[in-house]
Amino acid sequence: MISETKIATCTKCQSTNLRRNGKTKGGKQKYACKDCGAYGSVDPQQSPYSEEEKEKILAVYQERASMRGVQRATGVVPRTLARWLEKKVERLPPQKEQLLPRAASDVLELDEVWSFVGSKENPSWLWTALCRRTRQIVGWVVRDSRDAFAALDLRDAIDPRYRSCPTVSDFLGSYEAVLPPSKHRSVGKETGETAHMERWNGTLRQRIGRFVRKTLSFSKSQKRHLLVVTWWMATHNLAILEAA
Repeated sequence: MISETKIATCTKCQSTNLRRNGKTKGGKQKYACKDCGAYGSVDPQQSPYSEEEKEKILAVYQERASMRGVQRATGVVPRTLARWLEKKVERLPPQKEQLLPRAASDVLELDEVWSFVGSKENPSWLWTALCRRTRQIVGWVVRDSRDAFAALDLRDAIDPRYRSCPTVSDFLGSYEAVLPPSKHRSVGKETGETAHMERWNGTLRQRIGRFVRKTLSFSKSQKRHLLVVTWWMATHNLAILEAA
């Protein structure tokens, strides 16, 4: 009789220094690598979800659903969904490839939207610059404050083609501290000069639960928060680009 012996190795570092670490729902043995810390099955099966199914489930997640909500609706656990999200963001085109060409008459509307990570003691402000003509976000940053340093980061994050555009914002002093007076104007909401930016903020809150003022769908980690924001910005800009 012929017998065959298989030596289990870590799928990440190929080490044989493994220990048993529970079993999958299907009863398959899982291992943890003592050398690199990776864990899982040494012979993982192919994902039961096709790429099309993954895209549909991610689309559900983008419609103001929490990860736990997606799990209840689809059965996909948060850890798996987070892995899909990371790969999705890695494949996104850079910002310069998401934007329409600049026009000489373009004006940028600037604003900030509050959120938090972990608890309300850790604020996370999303600073955005929206092109009034195209409605695309031409620059954005996430910072923990509304000071001049954050405004300076937003200025530097604006696509180089749009940095010389005139800008308008509310009366937050941080903008006036870093933007040239010859190009920038501070205005009240009653003027309608920032109406497009305010409308976009409303859309953001409707689509992403993390930015609702009273929500339980907050981010547990800064990394996850940035991934969701990056994905949403690209989704918004690319939809306008494809429709043009």
